[in-house]
Amino acid sequence: MTPLQRYIAEEIAVDHADGLIPRREALRRLALLGFGVAAASSLLAACASDAAAPNPTPAPPVGTPSASAASPGRAIVVTQAITFAGPQGRTLQGAWAPAALPRGSVLVIHENRGLTDHIRSVAGRLAADGYSALAIDLLSEEGGTASFSDSARATAALGAAPPERLVADMRAGVGELERRQPGKKCGVIGFCFGGGMVWLLLDAGEPLLSAAVPFYGPLPDNADFAGSSAAVLAIYAELDSRVNATREAATDALTRAGVTFEVTTFPGVNHAFFNDTGARYDASAAADAYQKVLGWFGRHLG
Repeated sequence: MTPLQRYIAEEIAVDHADGLIPRREALRRLALLGFGVAAASSLLAACASDAAAPNPTPAPPVGTPSASAASPGRAIVVTQAITFAGPQGRTLQGAWAPAALPRGSVLVIHENRGLTDHIRSVAGRLAADGYSALAIDLLSEEGGTASFSDSARATAALGAAPPERLVADMRAGVGELERRQPGKKCGVIGFCFGGGMVWLLLDAGEPLLSAAVPFYGPLPDNADFAGSSAAVLAIYAELDSRVNATREAATDALTRAGVTFEVTTFPGVNHAFFNDTGARYDASAAADAYQKVLGWFGRHLG
C-alpha cells in the first residue's frame, strides 16, 4: 500500500470513528481501496480506540450548500469548465475563474473526492479577491470526477493514481496558469488530500511557484523542499491529530530548505474545518484562515 492509499484509508476510518459515516459504508469504501473484511475491520477498530474528542462546536449536516456560493454579499466568480494540455499528450480538465484585475494566479487542489462544487467555489472566491484561479481535476485521466458514480469510487481512483502522474498533472496546471496569466506570480493551495498534493509539488521542486498553502495535508515520506523557493503558509487544525503527527517534520523540512514559511494551527477545530459543505466546518476559523491566505498571497504573489 502506498503512503497515499494509507492516508485515504485512515481518513475513512477516522470519519467512521467520528460518526460521519456508518460502518457498512466505511467497509465499502475500504473495499474499493483493496482492503479485505478482516483488514478493514482491524483498521476501523484501531481508529475507533484512538478517536479524538468531537469538535464541541455544533456542525452543519453533510451536504449543506456551499456558503462560498450561497451566502448573500460574498463575492464569487462563476467558474468555467476548461480543458488544457497535459503531459504526454493527455488532456486535463479543470474549472477556471479569471480575476477582473489579476494580482497573481493560484492552482487549487481538491480533496480526495475530486473536483467538487466546493472546490470550484474556492477558485471563484480567490478570483473575486484578485487571484485568477484554476481548480484542476486530478481524475482527468479517468474521465474526470463527474464520470464516477459516487465519491467513494473517485477517492479510490485517486488513491490508485501514481504520485508521479499527479505531480506531472499539477505542473501542467501551473504551466496553464502561466499561459493564461503571463507575467503574474503563481501560487498553489490545497485541502486535505490536496494539501498533501501541495507538499508533494513542493517536494518535486516546481520552480514556477512563488507561494503555497497546504491545508492540513499529509507530508510525503522523507520530504525535501530544497528545490523549492515558494513561501509556504502551512495550516493545521488542533484536533486533527493524525495529520498533526507530521507537522514537526514539515517544519523541520521547511527550515532545512531555508524558505520563507509560517505554520499556523487553528485551535478547537478539526480536519477539513474549511470545507463549508462538510460536517467539520467551522465558520469562524474558516473565515480567519481565508483572510490569512489572502494576506499571504498578497505578500508573495502581489
